Amino acid sequence: MRKALALAAALLVVSLISVALAQQRRISPPVLEQINRALLEGRYDDVAGLAAGLNLQEPQVVALVARASIARGKYEDALTQLRPIAQRSPISDAALEYGLLLHLLSRAEGPAVLSRIADAAQSTRDPFELARAARALQALGRPQEANAAFRDAVFSVPGDAAINTAWGDLFLEKFRNGEAVKSYQDALKVDPKYTPALLGMAKAVANEDPPQAVTLAKRVLEINPSSVETRVFLAGEALDAGRREEARQLLAKALEVNPSSLEARSVLSAVAYLEDKNAEFEAEAARILALSPRYGEVYRVVAEAASHNFRYDDAAALIQKGIALDPANPVILSALGAHLLRTGDEPGARRALDASFKADNLDPVTYNLLQMLDTLDTFTTVKDGEFVFRMPKDDAPVLADYAVALAHEAIDTMSKRYQFRPKGPFLVEIFNKHDDFAVRTAGLPGLVGALGVCFGRVVTMDSPRARPGTFQWEATLWHELAHVITLQMANFRLPRWLSEGISTYEEKLRRPEWARGQDMEFASMLNEGRALKLRDLNSAFTNPRMISIAYFEASLLVEHIVATYGDEGLHRLLRAYGQGLETDAALKAALNTDLDAMQSGFDTALERTYGTLRVALQTPATGVDLSRMSVEAVTIYAATRPGNFAAQMALGEVLHRAGDVDGAVRAFERAAVAVPIATGEDSPRIKLAAIAFERKDQARALTELQAAMEWDFDNIALARRVAALMREQGVKDPARLGPVYQRIVAIDPFDAEAHAALGRVALQLNQWATAIREFKAVVALKPVDQALAFTDLAESYLKDGQRAEARRHTLAALEVAPGYERAQNLLLDIVERRP
Repeated sequence: MRKALALAAALLVVSLISVALAQQRRISPPVLEQINRALLEGRYDDVAGLAAGLNLQEPQVVALVARASIARGKYEDALTQLRPIAQRSPISDAALEYGLLLHLLSRAEGPAVLSRIADAAQSTRDPFELARAARALQALGRPQEANAAFRDAVFSVPGDAAINTAWGDLFLEKFRNGEAVKSYQDALKVDPKYTPALLGMAKAVANEDPPQAVTLAKRVLEINPSSVETRVFLAGEALDAGRREEARQLLAKALEVNPSSLEARSVLSAVAYLEDKNAEFEAEAARILALSPRYGEVYRVVAEAASHNFRYDDAAALIQKGIALDPANPVILSALGAHLLRTGDEPGARRALDASFKADNLDPVTYNLLQMLDTLDTFTTVKDGEFVFRMPKDDAPVLADYAVALAHEAIDTMSKRYQFRPKGPFLVEIFNKHDDFAVRTAGLPGLVGALGVCFGRVVTMDSPRARPGTFQWEATLWHELAHVITLQMANFRLPRWLSEGISTYEEKLRRPEWARGQDMEFASMLNEGRALKLRDLNSAFTNPRMISIAYFEASLLVEHIVATYGDEGLHRLLRAYGQGLETDAALKAALNTDLDAMQSGFDTALERTYGTLRVALQTPATGVDLSRMSVEAVTIYAATRPGNFAAQMALGEVLHRAGDVDGAVRAFERAAVAVPIATGEDSPRIKLAAIAFERKDQARALTELQAAMEWDFDNIALARRVAALMREQGVKDPARLGPVYQRIVAIDPFDAEAHAALGRVALQLNQWATAIREFKAVVALKPVDQALAFTDLAESYLKDGQRAEARRHTLAALEVAPGYERAQNLLLDIVERRP
């Protein structure tokens, strides 16, 4: 919602720049500074009195007085005050204030007024005239020229808070947040209470550190309780976190100050829309357009809110209304492109983005999205029933068979369980560069921590190549396809905690090894009283520091709902949200409960699930440092705490170092019993395996490593270590080999050796179709011994009765290695067999 605030911010900064200019010209600086401080502190009604003794024909004085009128929503009064001065002094700060206000109100003469001011950038060296020209250039959609003018102005007066802040606002508008922060910091060095810079800083850090952003915004309100822009920003943050009533309260206070605030009313329109209060939404939009007939921003703001709340088709329709009002606006055109991408209309998205880029070729989101679309044009497309998959050409031969089969299984399985069949077609795009996925999703690189996103009928995700050896990509695909079911079933109106909670729950339900291994972290949080309360759960999804545990806890809550109310209870809850009910009303209608009552039952369930683990993970008392204690002291301490994980691990470590290997083994075994799910190199199972290796007891080492692998789901190095040890020990049992190689392939599907091993396991088990799939992957990966790969695949086809395919791949093997005896014999076998 940040761009909706940019013009209002500009109006304030312009007035503050004018103070610096007035001081330079020595026009009653003390009084002007008092007016400036009154504006910064929100004492708008004091401004007229403070200016009473000044020359009201001076442009900078009139600009400040008009700014107070604008802050109160008295736009016509401000225009009346500014018009004659702007006509007499066409490049003054009053003229800029006048031009920006005309622009805000969609008045036809606005661009001409701003253009005259912008032209001054070519002839002036005065830093304050340059700053005004920069703001005019920015408003006219000429950011490159604006940046150059700001740079020159700041070079001349590096210590000017207003100019630095205005430059920061330009950077922020263009998503260059790091540079924006630097400009705001430079402003705050001059004036630590400079509220426009504090608010700019809040906006710049909002995505990475929402709590810090809120803290900065609240600091602004301590200085200026009347700051409309700050309350609108906080309302937007509250709305994104699902706290709609809080957003309404913040907007009500903003509108008390300025009843005509287009930005506040735009966000209020978004709240009404999300609450399905269509009459209120239409009334607010009409009120805005009565003030500014071409203010397409209202629909951009509402569309953004709709998209943040899963209503992607709605967002695409809403943004079209914004385009109808302001068809050449590059910001709205870019937003149209982004929303169309989320509905799967990539041709329409490209047209909108091309139009936006022609108008503003410096917008990074537009540029990134167009580059991403160019990348998509190089992808392989696989169509199968209601699914369309797009993936890199190098990935498709390996991933396509797995992805297509898994996608059909996911939709079929979950449709049956939820008794709801979602509407297709479904577009799934898999990217082998994470930043391409991030841009496809959000328009900018980054998106740290995310692996996949669902837009209702469109799924985007990382390929395993995007983050090699770090995650099980099939779990991500299953997770996102669960969203397809639940979003449609709930008419795109469910809260994020339930949507993500169900998808995470469904991962674990499908395969235990897809579960998020955060039980120890969560049990420790319970011990420390840091687990999320249910009323805070939804908000946690907007906090990067809490989002991971929010996913985990939400899945536990869904598990609790199913355990308490059954699958049908969960289905009723989804349908209740689909009727537009808010959380407490939905819980009451579907489950005859509310969040507070559910909290009590959930707490009981958590204690039942985690009680034993919590006891085992209790940390030593304050002042007890096991790492600094003697062997004797640790032994005594651990003897009274046989079920304490930390105590037994510490005992095992000190005994091992002291040479008491048998004692260390017993301690690590007790730790493994206390917390069998411990993972990583410091897990007791890994310690026991290391001791077994020291003792040359390979069988015990393998047993311990396999036990560790059971819980260390995404640790591909551990799985490969187990596979290597099995080879060394000559393990041939497919029941033991299969799960190990399946784990390797699940994390790294581009491991040809693992696919080959799985293919051989499948042949042992007479699973011909599985063998074909695995050896096809081996061939696609172009291993060193291609003749072997072709022959393995040919043999699988032959055993499955597909003689033609068997012959084709046998000949391929012989083309690579004409003297390969196994392939020769296989070809004879194929020829001799009767059809």
